[in-house]
Amino acid sequence: MARGQITVRAARWSATHPWRAIAMWVVVVVACFALGSITGTKESKNEGDIGEVTRADNIVKSGNFDDPDVESVLITAPSGQLDQTAATKAAGVVIQRMRALGGVAEVAQPMPSPKKDAVIVRVTLKDGDGDDRVQPLLDTTAQVQQQYPDLRIEEVGGLSIDKALNETLGKDFKRAEMFSLPVTLAILLIAFGALIAASVPLLLALSAVAAAIGLAAAASQLVPAVDAVNSVILLIGMAVGVDYSLFYLRREREERAKGRGHVDAVEIAAATSGHAVVVSGTAVIISMAGLFLARDAVFSSFAVGSILVVAVAVVGSLTVLPAVLAKLGRWVDRPRIPFVWRLTASKGQPRFWPTVLKPALKHPIATLLVAVTALLAVASPALGMQLKFPGTEDLPRTTSVMKAYDRLTSAFPSTGTSHEIAVRAPANQQPAVKAALAELMQRTKDDKLFASDGLEEPRFSKDGTVTTLEVATPYEGGSQQARDSLTKLRKDLMPETVGKVPGVEYAVGGFVAADVDYAAHTRDKLPLVIGFVLLLTMIVMMVTFRSVVVAVTAIGLNLLSAGAAYGVVTAVFQNTWAEGLLHFRSNGAVVSWLPLFLFVVLFGLSMDYHVFVVSRIREAVLRGVPTRQAVAEGITGSAGVVTSAAAVMIGVFAVFATLSTLDMKQLGVGLAVAILIDATIIRAVVLPSVMILLGDANWWAPKWLRPKPAKHAATPPAPEEERELTPVG
Repeated sequence: MARGQITVRAARWSATHPWRAIAMWVVVVVACFALGSITGTKESKNEGDIGEVTRADNIVKSGNFDDPDVESVLITAPSGQLDQTAATKAAGVVIQRMRALGGVAEVAQPMPSPKKDAVIVRVTLKDGDGDDRVQPLLDTTAQVQQQYPDLRIEEVGGLSIDKALNETLGKDFKRAEMFSLPVTLAILLIAFGALIAASVPLLLALSAVAAAIGLAAAASQLVPAVDAVNSVILLIGMAVGVDYSLFYLRREREERAKGRGHVDAVEIAAATSGHAVVVSGTAVIISMAGLFLARDAVFSSFAVGSILVVAVAVVGSLTVLPAVLAKLGRWVDRPRIPFVWRLTASKGQPRFWPTVLKPALKHPIATLLVAVTALLAVASPALGMQLKFPGTEDLPRTTSVMKAYDRLTSAFPSTGTSHEIAVRAPANQQPAVKAALAELMQRTKDDKLFASDGLEEPRFSKDGTVTTLEVATPYEGGSQQARDSLTKLRKDLMPETVGKVPGVEYAVGGFVAADVDYAAHTRDKLPLVIGFVLLLTMIVMMVTFRSVVVAVTAIGLNLLSAGAAYGVVTAVFQNTWAEGLLHFRSNGAVVSWLPLFLFVVLFGLSMDYHVFVVSRIREAVLRGVPTRQAVAEGITGSAGVVTSAAAVMIGVFAVFATLSTLDMKQLGVGLAVAILIDATIIRAVVLPSVMILLGDANWWAPKWLRPKPAKHAATPPAPEEERELTPVG
């Protein structure tokens, strides 16, 4: 055992000063969480250059427009024809009561829809923040509804939708926490057969998540955060936090079973599993850092949150975990669950994994060909992957406000999917710009790709240099027709009308533009991020195992599992066959940011298992065990902890597949499937087949990478058991 190794030194200090180490950890976690509460979270405004949509946003911002929040009160008939007289009277009451509210700046006159099946009253709010502004409007709308029970009177707008969605997403996050904890605890109880042993990894993971959420809030002052970052921190933190503790605790338990003292067992676990935790944590952090190369607010926010929670989990597993284990001693195996304890404490040879390994051990070539062919077949749907942003049409329709939104956009298309025309020209060209926009709207009237309902009016900046106009399409934002309308605007209508105004600068923005431009941006950045992650991960693996072949093999295996995950996500979510099973509505695409984020997460997390398994194989090789036998010993010896760790990850990720939003659902399914494939087919079939075929070549390295020979040749060799525990680095 390398007593000078930093993981061993940290573990020794913590094990011999347990109360100090535990107290310091509690103080650090509380301080990190408090820091986040004090600083608050700075929300991202999705700044970044992703194409024409960014230019449109910049033009609009340069106009310094007043951009007050607007709520719409929609009056329709519950069934049949709308009674225009009753609707007009109800609209008058709405106007009267809304104007009496203190937070209202202006109430527009009622406007009938083109088909005369609805009436809209638009309410402009005064500046302010929070749900407090919209609640009085919702209450007033409900009162008018009670006064006119024969009509359907409902309120729709950005604030009311955000309020309803925040409540739904808040419940989602709480449900994820509520289900992920018992699922994780149940798996750990099966893995350890004792309540305290199962609780230790869970508590460490939760403390890491709490600290990382606080640190991420503070870090958002430098790198603004997106809404989903806390969900990502919980997702990654529970997975790696439990895994790292599990690796460490299982090794410490093994050494105690051999008769080691508590401190000695902790030191040996630090030298082996602790070292593997540092390597795998470094690999995860490197992978997540690749997201910064995308130069995108969403990816940067996810990168910060993920890096922080992984770093905290690594530090916790190397500091407070040894202290807890040393203090608990044999109490860590109490109270025992009778039947499960007998299974986990059994010293007999396992039967399941040797059976699974037989094909790879006896027929490695055939096994490798069959497994790789199967994985490539699973990955093949990814060749047809389509990327889209989830639009308003993809939000859950479990709330009344979203049902009202559908009725609003059906009656008034301009309130739904629309393109934002942004024009900047000298102030003396404003009449020409206005005439060009009028011509553009005239040319869209007879085009089925566009819709008009009388609500479209251009807005002019105070200095007359910037003009904006909403051009609606009757189709959903993610549809091909909506994309076709964008293409027609950008390539035909805008150049032929606005483009002819002297000195003009223009761009087309809006949701559809952001969807199209962001997907193109992701495709452009994906090779750069993948190259960065592959290169640095390979360097880490080469330095860790002193082998080029092991590093290349790790890269290849992780690419296989990532490809298979892409294929499954594409097959599930671009089609409709799983809609009833997973409770979603397919939009025929994968969320635009998912492939890039999924790749870096999978590549990082997969290293957990790879480092741990190959470390055990190398330990056997260093004892002089032949490659075939070393592979069998390494995989069967680590199978229990790898299976338990994978089960925890799959359980946590599967919970996220039950959430309401399409992006979190796709992320949960992708991660759960990838970890399942990685911990079974990759580690138990493909990895042993490859390593057996390569034999001694597994450990080839150029001279500069090989371990340096011992300085004192006369030093007697370490005992066999001691050599077995030599760190892989």
